[in-house]
Amino acid sequence: MAGTLRIIFMGTPEFAVPSLEILLQHGYPVVAVVTAPDKPAGRGLKVTPSPVKEVALRYGVPVLQPTNLKSPEFQAELRSYNASLQIVVAFRMLPEVVWNMPPLGTFNLHASLLPQYRGAAPINWAVMHGDTETGLTTFFIRHEIDTGDMLLQEKEPIHDDDTAGTLFERLRHKGAGLVLRTVQMIEAGNYTPAPQPASTTLTPAPKLFKEMCEINWDQPTGKVRNFIRGLSPYPAAWTRLGDKLCKIYLARAADGLEETSPGAYRTDGKSYLHFRTADGWLAVDELQLEGKKRMTTGEFLRGNKL
Repeated sequence: MAGTLRIIFMGTPEFAVPSLEILLQHGYPVVAVVTAPDKPAGRGLKVTPSPVKEVALRYGVPVLQPTNLKSPEFQAELRSYNASLQIVVAFRMLPEVVWNMPPLGTFNLHASLLPQYRGAAPINWAVMHGDTETGLTTFFIRHEIDTGDMLLQEKEPIHDDDTAGTLFERLRHKGAGLVLRTVQMIEAGNYTPAPQPASTTLTPAPKLFKEMCEINWDQPTGKVRNFIRGLSPYPAAWTRLGDKLCKIYLARAADGLEETSPGAYRTDGKSYLHFRTADGWLAVDELQLEGKKRMTTGEFLRGNKL
């Protein structure tokens, strides 16, 4: 099969960019890119292309932006590229007629060590649960989400000071290398897909919604801290500060204050803001009050009286 690959790449956000770039930089024939339609972004709501589209345009790769993956017109256009392999990195769920189209199949890069953390937010949930290790998996897409036969896996430690954001950065670059190795393996015909191991203790990674990100101060300090760093910088853990919503991005265990009810806060009005948890205190280091920009606690207290 060497030398006969025709690749269609499907992806939208920043996480997918290094994977597309590494294929193009290594001379692989990416014959088309499928990505989300342009959408308004930023304060001015200017219509903006996806990060993956920007890369495709820079390299002169044709771009498809379907609103409906089941559309016969889109599927006919996709088929016209005669792809032998499709690669998915951070894209939507595909209908079977799409993922089953190329003769070599469609593989996906997922940011966990499958079968753990199947779902839309594996990086966030791994940090929120206080895991010390995660990783990446490439696998062939099948009917049930994130359940297909695996091709390659690579582990990545989660450090105590990691946030979802810092882990995201490492995994998106490491993932590009895994995508390249997977393509090289498929091109050489030297691969044996392996079924995902059966497990009765699977931890899912569902999509995160705002109501799921409210901090529960009735939990122990360590759990609350993991929750905050697992949601930082996006979508961000939040609580109420007076009558306003306050996002918290960085926090650490603190001590030396009296016992009071969970969720109560203490501040000197200058340098510290501490919240009571079930078994101690958390010192907030970075936060964002509703209607304000993200800032350090010192910056926040200089401009806001609590």
